[in-house]
Amino acid sequence: MSERDSGSSEEDEKAVQDATGVGQGRDEAETPEQPVKYSVSPGLSGFLGDNGIGIAISSYQSGKFYLLGQNKEGGLLVDERFFRKAMGICVPDKDTLLLATLFQVIKFKNVLEPGQEVNHHFASCFVPRETYVTGQLDAHDIGLLKDGRIVFVCTLYNCLATPSARHSFTPLWKPPFISKIIKEDRCHLNGLAMEEGVARYVTAVSKSDTIDGWRDRRFDGGIVVDVSTGEIVIGGLSMPHSPRIHNGKLYVLNSGTGELGWIEPAKKADDAKFHVIAFCPGFVRGLSFFGNYALVGLSKPRYERFEGLALDKKLAGADSEPWCGVQVIDLETGACVHWFRIDGAVSELYDVAVVPGAPRAMSLSFATDEVLGLITHDPLEEYPTQ
Repeated sequence: MSERDSGSSEEDEKAVQDATGVGQGRDEAETPEQPVKYSVSPGLSGFLGDNGIGIAISSYQSGKFYLLGQNKEGGLLVDERFFRKAMGICVPDKDTLLLATLFQVIKFKNVLEPGQEVNHHFASCFVPRETYVTGQLDAHDIGLLKDGRIVFVCTLYNCLATPSARHSFTPLWKPPFISKIIKEDRCHLNGLAMEEGVARYVTAVSKSDTIDGWRDRRFDGGIVVDVSTGEIVIGGLSMPHSPRIHNGKLYVLNSGTGELGWIEPAKKADDAKFHVIAFCPGFVRGLSFFGNYALVGLSKPRYERFEGLALDKKLAGADSEPWCGVQVIDLETGACVHWFRIDGAVSELYDVAVVPGAPRAMSLSFATDEVLGLITHDPLEEYPTQ
């Protein structure tokens, strides 16, 4: 692996690099023809380094899986790998990552012990250790149940599912308004809020029960559903994504309006309120938290699926163009205090997750031979002879 950094901390404000010159690890074979440039706000790398965290980002459109952190010189570290249609990310603990992809669900483990490094730069190295072949299910958000099973949103079949030892998946739950488990994306179930190993809430673009019915409800058909009761918590949203529970509050991204907010529930869904915290200039999707900060993913709206949404008018009203990247939002003030921006071939992100204890992290993919050569093993165990 060659050594590639995005600049020192003093250069963060103007750190705009071509994709071939950023990060200390990337899958060269998958470099897009169109250049990719990254820019970063002053202080982002320091924020990551001071708090001992990394940021995991997925881009299904480009197949990119990023790990951001702070390098030894204080600048931003960008590790970039290729996974076809990288989607939902879950970080159950500092040594485990889960990633949903085009036809696989992958569990990564950090193979480095404290004090160990790879290439004298990376203090964490996440290697694929378990892979479930699911076929193309259009898997979205992913989580880990308290019994150790992986749960993911199986969007094509309108349900929550877990990998099966024999089949493509095992359905675990479906919304009450979905009449059967069938290969028809009817409501575009997408987001999953986990709490202490339990699936609590899901988001859907609509409550449609006909194939592709959600496309006609993008403007205000969005809902949040309580998994335990099947009741709709709130409606009237625009393509909601990424429900998350943080400090006892239910947050959600109202993607069609570009807004981060939280939900004040009520006895009737019509009386529930969506409290806006911040407007972000993009199709917001991917949400994680660290303390009093929310990390929000932004994408550039693409073709007719995103046309006609309130986001268009909000961007025009703010005299702003949409952009792709991550914004760190202060939950008290709604201000964007740090940001990471991507320009070029990568224009859409899906998920964002904080990786605790991993400010200098890398991962390995199947796109290069690196995964063949990094060998680690457990201590010798005595084999029972009797």
